[in-house]
Amino acid sequence: MRKSFDGLCGLVGSELGRNPTGGEVFVFLNRKRTHIKLLHWEHGGFVLYYKRLESGTFPLPKNTLSGGISWSDLILMVEGIEVVKSNRRRRFSPSK
Repeated sequence: MRKSFDGLCGLVGSELGRNPTGGEVFVFLNRKRTHIKLLHWEHGGFVLYYKRLESGTFPLPKNTLSGGISWSDLILMVEGIEVVKSNRRRRFSPSK
């Protein structure tokens, strides 16, 4: 968790093969899951959000293996809310 803007951008480009200025939010957790960093590109520069928990850990969302998490899952993770059971209703999605 020592990396700042440039180090995290390097990780995003080299390890993930993604463009750090693409507008996505990149989530970094330490091994104990007590520290979280969110890296995001906004118009004009990067934003780095850092949170350290004094007790407890950040829960991992269930669908992290699929390559991304939804905005609502990210908010729940940062707030420390773990959803044990939920039913997601089908919503309209335009075909790509």
